[in-house]
Amino acid sequence: MSSLIYSTQGGRQLERVRLHSSCSSFLKEVQWVKKILNPSQTTRKSKTPGHGRQALAIDVRNLQAVASDQVATKKPEASGAVPYDEKLLANYVPVYVMLQLGVITLDNNLEDRDGLGKQLKELRAAGVDGVMLDVWWGIVESNGPKEYNWNGYRNLFQLIQECGLKLQAIMSFHECGGNVGDAVSIPLPKWVLEIGESNPDIFYTNSTGNRNKECVTLGVDKEPLFQGRTAIEIYRDYMKSFRENMSDFLESELIIDIEVGLGPAGELRYPSYPQNQGWVFPGIGEFQCYDKYLEADFKEAAATAGHPEWELPDEAGEYNDKPESTEFFSSNGTYLSEKGKFFLTWYSNKLLDHGDQILEEANKTFLGCKIKLAAKVSGIHWWYKVENHAAELTAGYYNLNDRDGYRPIARMLPRHHAILNFTCLEMKNSEQIAISKSGAQELVQQVLSGGWREGIEVAGENALSRYDRAGYNQILLNARPNGVNKEGPPKLRMQFVRKMHADQDYCPDPQKYNHYIGPLEQSKPKIQMDVLLEATKPIKPFPWNKETDMSIGGTGILASIIEKIFSLFK
Repeated sequence: MSSLIYSTQGGRQLERVRLHSSCSSFLKEVQWVKKILNPSQTTRKSKTPGHGRQALAIDVRNLQAVASDQVATKKPEASGAVPYDEKLLANYVPVYVMLQLGVITLDNNLEDRDGLGKQLKELRAAGVDGVMLDVWWGIVESNGPKEYNWNGYRNLFQLIQECGLKLQAIMSFHECGGNVGDAVSIPLPKWVLEIGESNPDIFYTNSTGNRNKECVTLGVDKEPLFQGRTAIEIYRDYMKSFRENMSDFLESELIIDIEVGLGPAGELRYPSYPQNQGWVFPGIGEFQCYDKYLEADFKEAAATAGHPEWELPDEAGEYNDKPESTEFFSSNGTYLSEKGKFFLTWYSNKLLDHGDQILEEANKTFLGCKIKLAAKVSGIHWWYKVENHAAELTAGYYNLNDRDGYRPIARMLPRHHAILNFTCLEMKNSEQIAISKSGAQELVQQVLSGGWREGIEVAGENALSRYDRAGYNQILLNARPNGVNKEGPPKLRMQFVRKMHADQDYCPDPQKYNHYIGPLEQSKPKIQMDVLLEATKPIKPFPWNKETDMSIGGTGILASIIEKIFSLFK
């Protein structure tokens, strides 16, 4: 559901950006805007079939934070080819387009191969670097445990390779359906759902006992409930089968990135705000730790801490409540008490450990492959500007004004050589309803800055479809918070097809813009939890420019005209 910017020492920019939008509408925008802004240039268009969470994947993961001083100039490959500006090329951000959710059907087929091939070639002609897509667990292992069928995806990967594009693959261990923009339904494997019928506690559960079948609870990560396998072993075996069956595509370096699904919507979080259970923005959501496995884990942790009498919260409200209407989140509420702090620490630490374990298995699986691993964190921006940050807390991000809930994640990722992928890059606070107390801009700055301070590569994407100049310019700003550095690599970076490429033509050699992907190295030793939690100390974010210096449409009358054109596609 997101391109990458790689950040080496000292580099601060996004590693990729993914744009979620209708590709057909986006293509119309590309054509109109280029005709207006660059009438002397050849109009390039990109088009891919779309429904659901489709993105013009200007993956922040491909928006690279480059810190190297070595920048190469492209040698003309043919007569008349224009060489790159070697300094501006250092600001180049690869652009990846997210394919539609149902590009592979439930019965594991690639439909309309010729039509999709034509559209992929149009993307390539538009200067797009590659595509991203979900590799659904519910399709590949649907027939039974360890009965993998990769035929549909092999057919698709071959097509992508023939069209000259690169690929970022998402190991999607969640259900498709029930999230914002989901227009297709791809459930978990039938055999997993059957186990859930006799043991519903394998699913996340709220305080009233409602089960969420979007993904398996992290409470069973180490429970051998799946015909002798634990949940983590299931994910491990799936990724091993992927490597074995896609070895030719890995060796040819078609696949440059593996994003590991870690929860609902593939994100490292709890499913605290499920639309299919009635949640509506900006509800605070609900804690999801009431399955018997997580409940037992909490009771054991509380007893070890000397408080066997402590129970899981029962006063945190319902999905659509406001924080102040609950005892837990109200002023001087439970979340500030010793018991509340213990619970929130336990709840968020379980999530952190969950991501750490699965990424370690992913690292073992893809060790030596020339790919990057990535983990996605959700941009929960509503209620950010209130003291309790309620919506973030229910999702598992223990983030308060005096406690950073994201930097511990950023500190964990580099041990697996993994990228942090973040959402809501397109959002401005002023666009959100006042009651939501949104702090989208501050949240993006906090999370991206935290990643850069921990020395990792940071990527990003838009959370919702956008067809307007303002949204695109906000993504451009977050891609390179301090603008283009005409003397070389920017201090902070991310970006947009031509703009993302720093006004340079498509560059087929990532090494020329310091985007080298070497063999994946082995995970480093496990980091103790107390060391990870040292990163909860708040640190002021890096400074951000007020506006992007690579604006789409610029300012004045021309910008107004372009804004009107964009509005036609909203």
